[in-house]
Amino acid sequence: MHEKRSPRASSTAADSRELITMDPGAAVREHVLGYRGFRFGARQPRCRLLVPDGVVKVMFGFGEPVRIADAVDPRQSVTGTSMINGLRATATLGEHTGQLTGVTVMLTPIGAFRLFGLPMAELAERNLDPADLLGQEAGRLICRLAECRDWTSRFALLDEVFAARLLTGPECAREVVWMWQGLRRTGGRMRVGELAAETGWSRRRLERRFREQVGLPPKQFAQVLRLQEALRLQDGGLPWAEAAALAGYYDQAHFTRAFKDRVGCTPGRFGTRRASSTPGDPLDFLPDQVTSVLLAE
Repeated sequence: MHEKRSPRASSTAADSRELITMDPGAAVREHVLGYRGFRFGARQPRCRLLVPDGVVKVMFGFGEPVRIADAVDPRQSVTGTSMINGLRATATLGEHTGQLTGVTVMLTPIGAFRLFGLPMAELAERNLDPADLLGQEAGRLICRLAECRDWTSRFALLDEVFAARLLTGPECAREVVWMWQGLRRTGGRMRVGELAAETGWSRRRLERRFREQVGLPPKQFAQVLRLQEALRLQDGGLPWAEAAALAGYYDQAHFTRAFKDRVGCTPGRFGTRRASSTPGDPLDFLPDQVTSVLLAE
């Protein structure tokens, strides 16, 4: 019996912008967080600030290229039509002009490890062409996606391809999955040493395997989760100081320093940008996370 799913049109505007989101099928839902089909037209340079979110993103594009730069050090940049974005501890800037069209897939780092079959530490803080990891299969998949008659067909194709790869991908260590789930469950506030003790592994061994199979060291991953928790609470209406305290920061000064180090601007400036965003602008890749803000359009 086929599962019935319907794509959601989150934002449309005339013929220059289209955004369609859809949940993955049951066979891949444990590792694939969501699909996002997009078509954006921009006559002027369009720039979006993307904050660290603990998610691996794969963009299969069949339009104009996008430039991705480090928000803290913009000199570090890559340009491409399709990209795999590994876990990051700092924000990035996404810039494009012209017609940007394609599909973005949001993956858990555990899912990315199984799908790509290589150490996630090699992907962390990097933006790679899918061909670097998938070889000729990447080009064939992009062509097939571009030829699909509609977004629903594209998402179904991705379900099929990912389900097949997950069947043959490497398994993550149970201890690594335990730590990853524990950090996510507590918003990064549980101490790494406590989680390591519960697994029976030494902290050094667990940290090494965690970085291999998730991408970032567990302490850095926890910091990303705390940042996300503060952003979520503030976006829900709490003042920055209260949101920061609940997310586990010592005080407002500690939070401001950490925020600027990871995002490249102050919390106040980020909040102002979010508040002034165009109604209906598709700010976030996932409904329960704060992931971006539009800087220029």
